[in-house]
Amino acid sequence: MKKVMFLCGSPRPEGNCAQVVEECARVIRDRGLIPVVVSLAGKKIESCTACGRCGAEGNCVLEDGLPQMIDTLRTCDGFIVASPVYFGTARGDVMSALQRIGMVSMSTDRFLSWKVGGPIAIARRGGHTATLQEMLMFFLINNMIVPGSTYWNMVFGREPGEVWKDVEGINTVRIFTENVARLIEKIA
Repeated sequence: MKKVMFLCGSPRPEGNCAQVVEECARVIRDRGLIPVVVSLAGKKIESCTACGRCGAEGNCVLEDGLPQMIDTLRTCDGFIVASPVYFGTARGDVMSALQRIGMVSMSTDRFLSWKVGGPIAIARRGGHTATLQEMLMFFLINNMIVPGSTYWNMVFGREPGEVWKDVEGINTVRIFTENVARLIEKIA
């Protein structure tokens, strides 16, 4: 069975980012694929130290929970990353996670190559496009396939639950997620 891993970058387990991820996971489930939701809430993800040990060890050697996430991601066919926007860009731990995941992939068997996925940004007012661009770099440099949608993968909302008022944003990420599922099915 095909699986899609979602990395929820919010520190709030019930926040807007988590709600958007759960909606996208529902879309994946409805398409007959298995969603695997991983949250950064409560975790302290360290930045890459460029030690190079991941190439020899086969995984990141920093013990903060990310090596287990990487093991899970290796078994998935898709990867969607959702981040709230903080001060105009993705949260720092989201980018730290992506940089370390990318480093492990490039230093080992390039397990990210040909996975299907992409970024989603959730914010109150601004910084969506900068956040999408920042996260998109991870997908492109790792030889991944990023489908489009009817608009950019961004949803507006500040207080938990406000994202549901952004009907266009929710519809955009639903279509994006469905396109991820469709491409995974076609590649298979």
